[in-house]
Amino acid sequence: MKLDSEARYAKTHEWSRWEDDDIVVGITDYAQDALSDIVYVELPEIGDSFERGEDFGVVESVKAASEVNAPVDGKVVAINEQLEDAPEMVNEDPYGEGWFIRIAPDDPEQFDDLLDGGEYEALVAEEED
Repeated sequence: MKLDSEARYAKTHEWSRWEDDDIVVGITDYAQDALSDIVYVELPEIGDSFERGEDFGVVESVKAASEVNAPVDGKVVAINEQLEDAPEMVNEDPYGEGWFIRIAPDDPEQFDDLLDGGEYEALVAEEED
């Protein structure tokens, strides 16, 4: 399982990383691996607002469909439109080209509530037991 050293993680397997004044969000390497071949990603509209923990999208694979949750309260300022035609980018590069959305956070301190890499690894280890 790969981690992004600059990211923080949600218990629901999303990663989040600061880029300028926004938080970029995607699903973790662990999540994309568990889902297997991703065939469809549904993303919100730019301008939509979400509360932390609220579903903002869906990712579908050959195995299952899974909701994707907002890691912080905020407004969507960008979406990865490339995923519409190339959802497999999530499998190929979950922390890079496979990002989902950029959020302008309402409360930047909520980012600090997310798990660091070690805490996320421990969570995954617990789930696999």
